[in-house]
Amino acid sequence: MWPQRLGAPPHKYNQAMLDINLLRKDLPSVVTRLQARKSPQAFLNVEAFQALEAERKTQQIRTEELQNLRNTLSKQIGQLKAKGEDAASVMAQVTAFKAELDSCAVRLEVIQNEMQSLLLAVPNLPHESVPPGTGEDGNVEVRKWSPVEGPGGEPSAFAFKVKDHVDVGQPLGLDFELGTKLTGSRFTVMQGPLARLHRALAAFMLDVQTAEHGYTECYVPYIVNADSLRGTGQLPKFEEDLFAANKGGQEGEAENAALYLIPTSEVPLTNFMRDEIVPEAKLPLKFTAHTPCFRSEAGSYGRDTRGMIRQHQFDKVEMVQIVHPDQSYDALEAMTGHAEAILQKLGLPYRVMLLCTGDMGFGATKTYDLEVWLPAQNTYREISSVSNCEAFQARRMQARFKSAQGKNEFVHTLNGSGLAVGRTLVAVLENYQREDGSVAVPAVLQLYMGGMTVLTPA
Repeated sequence: MWPQRLGAPPHKYNQAMLDINLLRKDLPSVVTRLQARKSPQAFLNVEAFQALEAERKTQQIRTEELQNLRNTLSKQIGQLKAKGEDAASVMAQVTAFKAELDSCAVRLEVIQNEMQSLLLAVPNLPHESVPPGTGEDGNVEVRKWSPVEGPGGEPSAFAFKVKDHVDVGQPLGLDFELGTKLTGSRFTVMQGPLARLHRALAAFMLDVQTAEHGYTECYVPYIVNADSLRGTGQLPKFEEDLFAANKGGQEGEAENAALYLIPTSEVPLTNFMRDEIVPEAKLPLKFTAHTPCFRSEAGSYGRDTRGMIRQHQFDKVEMVQIVHPDQSYDALEAMTGHAEAILQKLGLPYRVMLLCTGDMGFGATKTYDLEVWLPAQNTYREISSVSNCEAFQARRMQARFKSAQGKNEFVHTLNGSGLAVGRTLVAVLENYQREDGSVAVPAVLQLYMGGMTVLTPA
């Protein structure tokens, strides 16, 4: 159940994704850490920030001066009236100060909005344990697992020439041509036992994450508003990756009424906490959901055009944790293990990679990728990404908890795939294929398949 709420403040994004105090106190250090990220993610207009910050300080100092003068003069007015003396000239000064105070307040709000627009495009800062690097070549292998050898094991070799999931899957009901006919490229239709296997994978993943790892299963909207996407960092920087459902809102509605198809259920699940304050004792909160995900894959044209690796629509079982800041790195390790458990139960070889500074996602401060073995490609491919965002998303969402001392503090948010269903299906088809074209059903899925042990081409 959703925990008892201590308060839901009026929705207003009044914090940057990064800690504004850190930017003010140690800007050179922040810039250095951002430069470790891959361009163009490392985007901060330092000159613009410094100019806005200098003006903010000036306006703030003048505001405080005017408030002090107004308070002093207000006391004088009271004293003059008590003596029966004329206070008109002093009252005129107070009126003039009020006009200037109002002007300062208006300018401070403009500065705040400009600062927010500037900082919304700035990614999270890498954790000190993240290795430096400019791209995927800088990622570090943490561990490897195979069903035969266990930890550290290598994938087993096949005694026959393996086929890729396209050639294995098409006789079993995988239809790319029909997907293209119905919608366009990078959409897929599945029929018969193959569609059931896809459903079985999702149900199995949900059962493991809820029954064994303590996540609460959720059903969430597949369409969200712009506030939700700003809260988790997809907007405004990555709007081109989204599918707009009614961009700009319905006729007569404001721009912020725009709706978008979800790129991942991380967005609605994490936004459960938007504008919320929960008791510390209720943390951690652990949510999971199975949803389709919709991505335009902007910038990926020409990559993975064959098969199901990179689709505009795919299913995923997502894991989200909302935790106390002191617990987020323990939670990151635990969540990575929760994703690994699915692969191990399915008997799929994989490895865990620690992403370098240049390969992490926009909102992450530390990320592990799980890569499953695909024998037809003779390589490992990403099947899950598990990230700690620390307070990066929480600042945007105003997601907080009330500490034992009564102080409102930002939570830390984490998300990860547990797993991407389509890519898991790809891995099952390739790793469980037989020479005659059939595919063995992994033992843990046979109950979900009504006892079926093998998929045979029609």
